[in-house]
Amino acid sequence: MNIAALVTWLVTALGGFYMLGTWIARGGVRGGNSRLPVPVIFGHFLLAAAGLVVWIVYLFTDTGALAWTAFGILLPVALLGFVMFARWLTVARTPSVRAAGAPGSAQAGAAPESSFPVPVVLGHGLFAVVTLVLVILTALQG
Repeated sequence: MNIAALVTWLVTALGGFYMLGTWIARGGVRGGNSRLPVPVIFGHFLLAAAGLVVWIVYLFTDTGALAWTAFGILLPVALLGFVMFARWLTVARTPSVRAAGAPGSAQAGAAPESSFPVPVVLGHGLFAVVTLVLVILTALQG
């Protein structure tokens, strides 16, 4: 189960990297009209990465406290992810901001997160939930 958690965590991270790269490439860091606050985006990323490092150390040491630490780190990661998902939903449901258009067009001011493919967002969230469940189950066994 601990290796399964690592695999799902890595798959989740791949989706997250894709969305972060898209968001940055579309001008999310510069603020603009993004509905995802920069501190929330990078807080989510940094905490998730820290938790993954703790989990990898746990896999090598088999120290139960590290499994619980990784789970504890995942809780605010999940909360921040849920906040971003809720904010992304408003962008995804608004047809006028779904895709960035040519400069000067009505869609030129589209939020950077409007470019996230729905399957990537949903897959990221699904794998994140599975990871959280696998981590807590592993911690409970130790």
